[in-house]
Amino acid sequence: MSQDHASGSEELHYSDTAPGDERADGSDIAHGIRAYTVGIVLASLLTIVSFAVARTTLVWTPSIPIALLVLAIAQIGVHVVFFLHITSGPDSFNNVMALAFGVLIVLLLIGGSLFIMGHLDHSMMPMDRIMQMQR
Repeated sequence: MSQDHASGSEELHYSDTAPGDERADGSDIAHGIRAYTVGIVLASLLTIVSFAVARTTLVWTPSIPIALLVLAIAQIGVHVVFFLHITSGPDSFNNVMALAFGVLIVLLLIGGSLFIMGHLDHSMMPMDRIMQMQR
C-alpha cells in the first residue's frame, strides 16, 4: 500500500466526485476543463431559455413564473455541481452544511419580508382619522 493512499476512506467512488473535482494528472486536467466548459454552456443555455420564455409567447402566459422557477432551480443545480463541486462525497459535508445554512438564511429573509409586507396595514392609521387630521 502506498503512502498516498494510507487509508481506504480517502478513496472516492466515481459517483461521489463532481465534474472538475477529480485528481489532477495530465488527462484529468483536460477532463476538468471539459467539465467547466459543459457547465458554462449549460448555464448560458438556461439563461437564454429563461429570457426566451419571458419575452416570447412560447409558454402559456399564466405559467411563465412556474417555468422561470423550474429554470432557476436547474440553474442552481448546474452551478452547485459544475462550479461549486458539491457532491455526496464525504469531503463535501462542510460545503453541504454551508449551502444549507445559506438557503435557510435566504428563506428566513424572504419569509420575514413577506410577513412584514402582508401585515403593514395593521399598523397604519385608518383613512378616516388621517382625513380628520388634515382638516
